[in-house]
Amino acid sequence: MSKQIRAAIIGSTGYGGVELIRFLLHHPKVEITSVVSSSSAGESIAVGFPHLNHVMELDLDQVDIDVIQNKADVVFTATPSGVSSGLIPDLLAAGLKVIDLSGDYRLKSGELYEKWYKHTPPTEAHLQQAIYGLSEVFKEEIREAELLSNPGCYPTAASLGLIPALSMKRIDPKSIIIDAKSGASGAGRKLGLSVHYAELNENLKPYKVNQHQHIPEIEQTLSGIVNEQTTITFTTHLVPMTRGILCTMYADLLEPCNEQQLINEYRDYYKGRPFVRIRNKGSWPSTKEVSGSNYCDIGFSIDERTGRVTILSVIDNVVKGAAGQAIQNLNLMMGWDETTGLQMTPVYP
Repeated sequence: MSKQIRAAIIGSTGYGGVELIRFLLHHPKVEITSVVSSSSAGESIAVGFPHLNHVMELDLDQVDIDVIQNKADVVFTATPSGVSSGLIPDLLAAGLKVIDLSGDYRLKSGELYEKWYKHTPPTEAHLQQAIYGLSEVFKEEIREAELLSNPGCYPTAASLGLIPALSMKRIDPKSIIIDAKSGASGAGRKLGLSVHYAELNENLKPYKVNQHQHIPEIEQTLSGIVNEQTTITFTTHLVPMTRGILCTMYADLLEPCNEQQLINEYRDYYKGRPFVRIRNKGSWPSTKEVSGSNYCDIGFSIDERTGRVTILSVIDNVVKGAAGQAIQNLNLMMGWDETTGLQMTPVYP
């Protein structure tokens, strides 16, 4: 294999796909050799994304496994849910590594997938083969992956905020409430009333209350950490901004603990994990402070009066919640430094 590996992006005309392009163009070990879109095949990707004029003007390919096999070593599938599961078996059979951003392979139970995603599940064998790519937690498993399932945006922010406290038995796993807010890019580029300017602007609204498809993904991850079935209350809200997720999480402490102690324990847990930043006491993160970057910032407040802790976790949903974490996982799969191509300073203000 040459110094650079060749990458194809299926679903390159969505926000996740075009964000993969932005980062991979600056990745010293990756060459983008194919951008794929069945709906716009034949035209330059710069037609739909004029910001790529004179930056990258590859023509979009049709979905053709033989063509992709000849052009690529690794494939990112940034497709809507229910699409990638029809492509990935053939991509794997062609000897390609696959990083799936769609959600089709996140749940180990096909029955749960069908219930929450409303699609026919992938084969049982491929569900079990897929490695869940929460980079900071499952690093060793990711290194061996041929099929990598990239976590959802909400599950990334929530899980990174909760896992250390659960691992250290600081909080009651049955008491977790997650209040989550996301910018409009989380809905993708497709047209819809919910992201119509007049509906979104100057508005804050909940959606999919107790019905969001990321609920079983979060519960599956947290249950694996504590080795018992964990259930959560999870409410999502749409915020009139483009990028960012803020998860405000509440849980009962199992024993008294002060904030500095918790901060120190989180810093120990995430030591050597460069994209998680733990805030100082009394400093709570905001979405602007991670925008355009692969960072997850986490802060805390302990309420001694109620015996509860509030954990605040922020990410850029398109980067750490999608493309950035996918590239971080590629780095781990290839044995490279996990920060390669991802050393972007957050965009501020």
